[in-house]
Amino acid sequence: MTSRKYSKELVDGPNQAASRSMLRGVGFTSEDFTKPFVGIASTGAKVTPCNMHINQLAEVVEKSVDTSGGKGVLFNTITVSDGISMGTQGMKYSLVSREVIADSIETVVGCLGYDGLIAIGGCDKNMPGCVIGMARLNRPSIFIYGGSIRPSEENTDYVTVCEKTGEFSKGDLPEAELIHVEKISVKGPGSCGGMYTANTMASAIEALGMSLPGSSSQDAVSDDKQNDCKEAGLAIINLLDKDIKPSDIMTKKAFENAITVVISLGGSTNAVLHMLAMAYAIGVDLHLDDFTRIGKKTPVMADLKPFGSHYMSELNANGGIQPLMKMLLKKGLLHGDCLTVTGKTLAENLESVQPYNDKQQIIKSFENPIKENSHLRILYGNLAKEGAVAKITGKEGTSFEGIARVFNSEEDGVEAILAKSIKPGDVVVIRYEGPKGGPGMREMLKPTSAIMGQGLGNSVAFITDGRFSGGTHGFVVGHITPEAADGGLIAIVEDGDTILIDAENDQLLLKVSEDEIAHRISKWVNLTKTPEKGVLSKFAKSVKSASLGAVTD
Repeated sequence: MTSRKYSKELVDGPNQAASRSMLRGVGFTSEDFTKPFVGIASTGAKVTPCNMHINQLAEVVEKSVDTSGGKGVLFNTITVSDGISMGTQGMKYSLVSREVIADSIETVVGCLGYDGLIAIGGCDKNMPGCVIGMARLNRPSIFIYGGSIRPSEENTDYVTVCEKTGEFSKGDLPEAELIHVEKISVKGPGSCGGMYTANTMASAIEALGMSLPGSSSQDAVSDDKQNDCKEAGLAIINLLDKDIKPSDIMTKKAFENAITVVISLGGSTNAVLHMLAMAYAIGVDLHLDDFTRIGKKTPVMADLKPFGSHYMSELNANGGIQPLMKMLLKKGLLHGDCLTVTGKTLAENLESVQPYNDKQQIIKSFENPIKENSHLRILYGNLAKEGAVAKITGKEGTSFEGIARVFNSEEDGVEAILAKSIKPGDVVVIRYEGPKGGPGMREMLKPTSAIMGQGLGNSVAFITDGRFSGGTHGFVVGHITPEAADGGLIAIVEDGDTILIDAENDQLLLKVSEDEIAHRISKWVNLTKTPEKGVLSKFAKSVKSASLGAVTD
């Protein structure tokens, strides 16, 4: 019999008549009480194109569960929009939403005795938030990606609009053209269409084994995505029958597979932060240095935006990430014996996958990769004693030494960039934007897009204790730890200092004498202003370092 490990305590026996009565009130029948309960966590909301369709997908999943022998129970959790809040104070809530999503899913499923869980996510923090919730509960679970948006007919997307704003500020673009691009570039539903954070995390979770094959690359509006949802019912019943839990799937080797796939796709720096947090939730010992170790042997193979030419929908039309994973497996770069939510191993899932056709130009060969090793570089040095994460493709070079231009908030930095006061050779330093200092570790897409839009992408570097959007490209270093709010050396950098970013030797250095550093530290005053109450206050008081995934428990 399919497992009813948790629901039976809620509804079996005369003493649970009151509970059953309440459930009858929402439509349960006597027969339903004999079935496994499967919670279906939807992040559907009209607040963002990424999630505007997910409630409809959740209804397809509910029907799939019901017709497969389970009892699906729909509930909602929150979503916020990074893209809409980018560059504003609202962005401080973005990373916080990951924790709220995980907490809420854990709360509902734990309270109501669901035997299994299917979660559907769209925007960036939905995905790690859902998986962290699954890991904490450790009940049979499947993650479904809401899917990717298609680019406009003029091959533009949300990040295009961000960079066009930089062109406008430089004076190279008429306002009418900016408004035109604004109007055509985001026509939902679906998550941002390049290999930005949403598609990065969807790909990582599929490679981890927690999504059905193909889920990560499918268009939001497509028969493929509908079928992904329809197949979830039988898949979760199979997991319940076999008692396959996230802890059986989310092993150290599975995380190594996910890291390998993220690197090969040229994925977002946020993958580092989120995978550390997901591993922490399931009890896997994952570290920043694992990204370096795996990155030394893993090439970047995908010509995908932001630094490439193609969108995820184009890759999906050519087979998605499964043929790439088969290539990596044959090369010995993936662990084929890892269990997945199909109930089969990764190698078994890939057996019947056909290779890419010879004409596609998105996924390169091992003989001619985009980059021979990882674009995600873990840097150390006096500016990052606990580590920092750089996204360096090689197109912008592998080393940068320049003069610091220091700002104590994102707003101050953006103002300077748009005022054209940043010059070639500068290293923009934006601090007090870390998990505690922000609080909330805002993404810096607005300033980095302004830099790219002004044509400074190859001549200006950017470092921060905040994060970057998956849409960011250029010579950028984020997640600097210790952050400024914790007294990290980034807090005492001054205008005119020399900073070295060396992605060959993985170093981030402030080239100031030890005596001068000691003098500045003795005079340092913490500029952090933590809110006195509310969710940002709770987050700031409980969050750990970005080098540990910015976890809160």
